[in-house]
Amino acid sequence: MTRETAPLKAPARKSPGARKKPRAAALTKGGKTSVKAGVPAPEGAKPSRALPGVFDAWFAARGWAPRDHQLDMAAAGAAGRSALLIAPTGAGKTLAGFLPSLVDLHENGGGAGLHTLYISPLKALAVDIARNVEAPVREMALNVTLETRTGDTPPAKRKRQRETPPDLLLTTPEQVALMLAAPDAGELFASLRCVILDEIHALIDSKRGHLLGLGLARLRRYAPRMRTVGLSATVPDPEPLLAYLTPQPAGPRNPSATLVRAAKGAEARVSVLHSEERIPWSGHSARHAWGELYAAIRAAKMTLVFVNTRSQAELTFQALWRLNEDNLPIALHHGSLDVARRRKVEAAMARGDLRAVVCTSTLDLGIDWGDVDLVVQIGAPKGASRLTQRIGRANHRMDEPSRALLVPSNRLEVLECQAARDAILEGALDGPPPRKGALDVLCQHILGVACAEPFDADDLYREVASVSLYADLPRATFDDALKFVETGGYALANYDRYRRVVKDASGRYRVRDKRVAAQYRMNVGTIVEAPTLTVRLAAGKGPKRPGRALGTIEEWLVEQLAPGDTFLFAGEVLRFEGVAGVDAMVSRAAGEMPRVPSWAGGKFPLSTYLAGRVRAMIHDPSRWADLPDPVREWLERQHEVSVVPDPGELLVETFEHAGRHFLVCYPFDGQLAHQTLGTLITRRLEREGRQPFGFVAGEYALSVWARQDMGGVDMARLFDADMLGDDLEAWLAQSILMKRTFRNCAVIAGLIERRAPGQEKSGRQVTFSTDLLYDVLREHEPDHILLRAAWDDAAGGFLDIARLSALLSRVSGRVNHVQLDRVSPLAVPVMLEINRQQVAGEAQEAMLRDAALAESEAALVEAAMERRTRGL
Repeated sequence: MTRETAPLKAPARKSPGARKKPRAAALTKGGKTSVKAGVPAPEGAKPSRALPGVFDAWFAARGWAPRDHQLDMAAAGAAGRSALLIAPTGAGKTLAGFLPSLVDLHENGGGAGLHTLYISPLKALAVDIARNVEAPVREMALNVTLETRTGDTPPAKRKRQRETPPDLLLTTPEQVALMLAAPDAGELFASLRCVILDEIHALIDSKRGHLLGLGLARLRRYAPRMRTVGLSATVPDPEPLLAYLTPQPAGPRNPSATLVRAAKGAEARVSVLHSEERIPWSGHSARHAWGELYAAIRAAKMTLVFVNTRSQAELTFQALWRLNEDNLPIALHHGSLDVARRRKVEAAMARGDLRAVVCTSTLDLGIDWGDVDLVVQIGAPKGASRLTQRIGRANHRMDEPSRALLVPSNRLEVLECQAARDAILEGALDGPPPRKGALDVLCQHILGVACAEPFDADDLYREVASVSLYADLPRATFDDALKFVETGGYALANYDRYRRVVKDASGRYRVRDKRVAAQYRMNVGTIVEAPTLTVRLAAGKGPKRPGRALGTIEEWLVEQLAPGDTFLFAGEVLRFEGVAGVDAMVSRAAGEMPRVPSWAGGKFPLSTYLAGRVRAMIHDPSRWADLPDPVREWLERQHEVSVVPDPGELLVETFEHAGRHFLVCYPFDGQLAHQTLGTLITRRLEREGRQPFGFVAGEYALSVWARQDMGGVDMARLFDADMLGDDLEAWLAQSILMKRTFRNCAVIAGLIERRAPGQEKSGRQVTFSTDLLYDVLREHEPDHILLRAAWDDAAGGFLDIARLSALLSRVSGRVNHVQLDRVSPLAVPVMLEINRQQVAGEAQEAMLRDAALAESEAALVEAAMERRTRGL
């Protein structure tokens, strides 16, 4: 196994909808099928009436016929209808999306300007799809030009694309926003007939999707005949997507998009690993199953090993490295690695040179990576739709089952993995409901429109309100956003630097000057990453000089390192040497014990849908039979010692341990909601005089510890929903969380520029500037639109207020308080998270386990928990 894959020539890629063909009909190149698109044609099949002859001939030459959903998409395109296609992986979604455009260009001729815009959430996916679409265009000799435009496209090529656009342009949401902000946007997009949104489910729930939705409304202004196409394999509810694709309100003038569903593919074969080793009570490394994981990789042809965080990826890769006696080629792929390293891994995957890749969500989306025959999910998947998406990376053929193995990291994750497996077998999907359109994104869009051309406020408001996410936007809120772009708002109106648009004599708004327009183009987009430093190998001896880049690492993590500290990164143990400018200088430290970094972000919340399934499974003993013996016995012991929670109630346990008093509750509603709940109830307990020390929130439970006994607390009152009123407001007023959220909103809205001509601000500079502005606005303009935007973000994301509100409503009047004389079995996992280190000692875990199961070990448990809680 090599740590770094050597760069080789990029392989020829397979066409969209690729499937294994009958041998007699297969066209091969280098021993591999080069084009795959439809279903095997029945003997004597007649050409399809829905497609021109050249297309039927192309399918027939390969022994294939177009699938029904591909013909339905072609029919929708011929009728000028927008459409949403929901189809499983390997069903030919890409070809189905492009087919109407290719037919139109074939019949009416190309070269008349930009015809179709394909938008992908990943630039790598846009490039990959371009290769796939080029194959049928070339083989049918269609007079169609196709190009990509991403952040890597040279300026000269971008300029040429504006002057002489291709028929098909494949790009990303950020590039669309940039093109729309150009003065020639109206001319460029006047010929546009179709916009294809790939992996649309991954866009609509994010601010990138909000900005793109506003961009679609502007495109319709330039190209009234434009239709939109959405493509996805994982859509729990199609209605929000159908609305997103078409102007609102829907009606005879604005008909809703056509919904096209493909036939179901082969049922996935999903199994949950019941390890022969002892399943831990807590933790997320799955270290007990690393040997079994390696055996699964060895038995498969090509395996994708998904984990939920970058630090998990580093740990898992190192574990497989140590076990790899067969010298299998195994690679590592996550978002902090240098882009060149990631591209090497991707090319090696496509060539079939690798046996396994340990990866994060960077490989979630639909690039055809080749012959992946097994997907492994380390830890609970946190959502049925996310798991479906990841399973889709295996096989990539609609009529052959994908194989997936779920590897729980702890006992509660056994339950979640089992619930996810059952959901997949039932074909059930989940996902968060669409959020209302973000206000900071609206501010950015208004400035972008002004950069392109002067606008009338009434016209722009109607255009914005035609976007489903902004359909309920009050005119007063729009005016506040416009006033912010014009002056910065009431509190900042006296500062000239915040004036970015001006009103001309005709009452129309235009960008103030070319400098503002240039700054907008340099800062466009909604992705605000944590401030990072580039990790570089130090070159030479003596004074450290920057060498080869390995990737990026968050500033806050570097601030915790002292020269000489070691940590895991890019699959290696590295020694921190110091900081030089924007570089974190490192050297290799093979054989040393590393510190394992935990990157900001990357951890998914437990979906409401799976949380409900886990609650139901715990409550139903008849479903415990399929669980591993240690897990089943653990739940049975909980039933004996305390109570197994009912799905509709909130179990609250109180007990004393190690001289501290504990309250543990079991909402099973995810870490974000539990974190907010913990903050609010500790404030209430403080007012009750219980002297809480702190709390720890897990995915399934919440533990609070205090100096005073909490058994006499009125639990119904403690968990009353009124905590979301004054308690929440008072906490947020003092919370650093709101400052962090405001920083992101200020950057997206353009109040603070990350980049300016000739310079780029450091993370510390951005943080200092936004903290100062936050304090000014809170004092002088508490209703400022960016403070409202920050509250919306915090409520919907960091705090998960909607979910917490639903939790409190669900358990209102149904709080079951049980007073115990010791730790309950169900409390052990969350108790182990108190002051937990990256790798927990098994001796301490065993002692706490015994506390739940045997009174005779009480003294040992007291000592263990005292060590664990000391310093809290």
